[in-house]
Amino acid sequence: MILGIEGSPRQKGNSHKLLEAILSGAAEKGQDCEDAHLRDFRFEPCVGCERCRRDKICTRFSDGMTLLYPRLQQSRGLVLVSPVHNYNVTAWVKAFIDRLYCFYDFTDERPRGWSSRLAGQGRKAVIAAIAEQENKHDMGFAMDAMRLPLEAHGFEIVQEISVLRLFDRGIVSRHADILEQARQAGMRLADSLEQ
Repeated sequence: MILGIEGSPRQKGNSHKLLEAILSGAAEKGQDCEDAHLRDFRFEPCVGCERCRRDKICTRFSDGMTLLYPRLQQSRGLVLVSPVHNYNVTAWVKAFIDRLYCFYDFTDERPRGWSSRLAGQGRKAVIAAIAEQENKHDMGFAMDAMRLPLEAHGFEIVQEISVLRLFDRGIVSRHADILEQARQAGMRLADSLEQ
């Protein structure tokens, strides 16, 4: 299964349309796909309470992440899409990533060693960011903010999609080339999960 997550505040906006295109490509290859729009979930950011080190999942909160954790654990594929807000991912995407902290196991020595319970399971991901800016440089840290934590959790990033010069809600629908790139990324993700 592939779980697609987007973190835009805009319903039916560019991130939503891009996610749909990626998942449609994966579905064409026979993958079961689910989508989740973080604006539809109410969840708190990680507060660093460390209860998850004992409980092996976040037990501090019973919120939207409580619903997303099982879906994430059951899926081997992940699609994560965010618009660029202030040189980074949206606050929702950042909070989602931070709440994945509960999947880390740490050793007690210093410097502390760590591993992720999501790793070693052949997990793959596609990440995408959409910005109104002209230059990729102006996307700031958005791609790194998604790639680095997912790789730390054992995901192989099979494709990154950077979309520039788009802002108006849903305008990506007028760009068949971008949607085709997204669809192909979904197909590539599906193929990588079969290997």
